[in-house]
Amino acid sequence: MTSQARAAIILAAGQGTRMKSPLPKVLHPVGGRAMLDHAIDAAEALGCERVIVVVGNHSPEVRAHVVRRLGEGAIAVQDPPMGTGHAVLCAKEAMAGFEGQVVVTYGDVPLLKASDIAPVFGSGQGVTVVGFEARDPSGYGRLLVDAEGGLEAIVEHKEASPDQLKVTACNSGVMAAPSGLLFELLAEVKNDNAKGEYYLTDVVALARGRGAPSSVVFADEDAVMGVNAQGELAVAEALFQRVQRETFLANGVTMPAPETVHFSWDTEIGGGATVEPYVVFGKGAKIAGGARIRSFSHIEGATVAAGAEVGPYARLRPGAELAEDVKVGNFVEVKNVKMAKGAKANHLAYLGDGTVGAKANIGAGTIFCNYDGFFKHHTTVGEGAFVGSNSSLVAPVTIGEGAMVGSGSVITSDVGPGDLALGRAGQQSKPGWAARFMDAMRAKKAKSK
Repeated sequence: MTSQARAAIILAAGQGTRMKSPLPKVLHPVGGRAMLDHAIDAAEALGCERVIVVVGNHSPEVRAHVVRRLGEGAIAVQDPPMGTGHAVLCAKEAMAGFEGQVVVTYGDVPLLKASDIAPVFGSGQGVTVVGFEARDPSGYGRLLVDAEGGLEAIVEHKEASPDQLKVTACNSGVMAAPSGLLFELLAEVKNDNAKGEYYLTDVVALARGRGAPSSVVFADEDAVMGVNAQGELAVAEALFQRVQRETFLANGVTMPAPETVHFSWDTEIGGGATVEPYVVFGKGAKIAGGARIRSFSHIEGATVAAGAEVGPYARLRPGAELAEDVKVGNFVEVKNVKMAKGAKANHLAYLGDGTVGAKANIGAGTIFCNYDGFFKHHTTVGEGAFVGSNSSLVAPVTIGEGAMVGSGSVITSDVGPGDLALGRAGQQSKPGWAARFMDAMRAKKAKSK
């Protein structure tokens, strides 16, 4: 932490028309989290005591999203849009009374982390921007640096001379300055440029003009990439997933085909866990070291303990909690169920809203009938109980410790400990009936030809 207070202004008022989507651009997810939330996360990780998000009146969904997370006081409105400098100036009232360093970031730059931004605070004097060396600088503003390494100016691509266009050091748009200096400089910015907009980048030359130091710190190009279209969103997702895979591998997670595994922004996997190919982790998945997640499984909002095995082709939904040595097999779905140590549901089952005791066995085709059309109800399967295949347990219901449910049963009442429950019609056999029926049908078919 710096001795100076920090604040962040996040620009999120763009129209996002190139996304061609009814979902506002900054709410599109990367790693299952809205790009805007990634930006807010970075600001909070920097220790910013005030975070202001500049939104447009055209996007009430973005405003509502910010209010839910940060409150109404975090909103500044840019209407109409007149450039990045104007957008930051729109946050002046929301920043009233703040004295310290202000960093300007963007709601459509999802891969930028606090560690990439932190160097801009530096000495806390003058204007500092985050730059990058571009593989292809076309379209980016160029950073013009003097012989001493100071930043003289940022020239937009459309305003640059042929010599300036040869510069590969480019502007990410992220900038920090003392609050008072920033808003003083913004008040002097003009819109006499090709777009007729107020450029935030102009504050660099204005700061130099009054003798305030201007400098640049560099980040990786991938970290500062902005997202303006669906293709770029896919690139950002791929970069995010690559970092996640590399991190988990470095931490001791075994993945034979890491390029096929998809992670959420908050996935937790302990070293020593194994993740087979084609697994998808949604939000809130926590996998302990020593667990095994087999191919084609989907896990979201679930906890898997050491020694547990999931899949292949299993689905764990929010509230699923698998204790040590639990087995959830192929085509089993578990939602809001706690399975105690050694419990098993190996095939073709739906377990919703319940508890399964230690070493209980849930047979193939078993269903926890948890929903009556209006409310959810709980099913309890006791320790060591055995539920036969193709059984329906109609909640609320309890299967006692060590009890057994015969295959094909529909259980609507509690089963006592150690009891056997049979909830099916008695079998009837009619000798010779099938043979007589088939003979008659064959004769009828032959007559019809």
